[in-house]
Amino acid sequence: MIRRCGVLRTVVVAAMAAAAAKPQGAPSNSAPGNGEKLIQANDCTSCHAVNREVVGPSYSEVAQRYAGQAEALEKLAAKIRDGGGGMTPHPDLTDAQRTEMARWILSQTAHTAIQSETKQYAYTRKDGTTIQLDFPLFVDTNGPKVTKDVFHGYQLYNSYCYRCHGTDATGGQLGPDLRRSVAAMKLPEFLAVAMAGRKEKGMPGWAGFLSEDDVVHIYKYVKGRSLDLVPSGRPASEQD
Repeated sequence: MIRRCGVLRTVVVAAMAAAAAKPQGAPSNSAPGNGEKLIQANDCTSCHAVNREVVGPSYSEVAQRYAGQAEALEKLAAKIRDGGGGMTPHPDLTDAQRTEMARWILSQTAHTAIQSETKQYAYTRKDGTTIQLDFPLFVDTNGPKVTKDVFHGYQLYNSYCYRCHGTDATGGQLGPDLRRSVAAMKLPEFLAVAMAGRKEKGMPGWAGFLSEDDVVHIYKYVKGRSLDLVPSGRPASEQD
């Protein structure tokens, strides 16, 4: 009995020593992909993409900035925690989670870039002129059914944007006519404005609430309205 107790005590002491030696905040599961999953689960994708600038720099660009720096992992994890320079702080994440996210970001390199879509779609406007877009508005040529993206943009617009910018993107008392805005604004600028907002003009930032895809879909809907190709009211969709 005494011998068995001695063995048990040895095992317990060894276990306690191992636990004490484990770094504080170390992730319990450090499997590849955990950092990416954490990034997808938080608001990061509202402002960042792997290979291109959205509101903030791409992950591959961030990785290049930190390349060769001493303690790059710790510095980037701290940046995720504290934010700054327009970046939202994330104090609610654990040290382990921020470290996993930073590790994944630092693993991104230029070769992860994805070639953007180059296909062009031609549409005839009511005045007979032809316009080229780099995304489809309709399921079949000139309609009448809009794509899922455009219809989703219509739904989002009429859930959030219409309060300031008016129904059918025609302008309101609090916000300008977005049909005119997108005429001189390309998608990256539209994304930046929508995500970051314009506080000086009373416009809120939608980063963390709407995803990048959400804002892209709104842009597609408003672009269709600006060209007078997508009708006012609820457009017919491929879901009908």
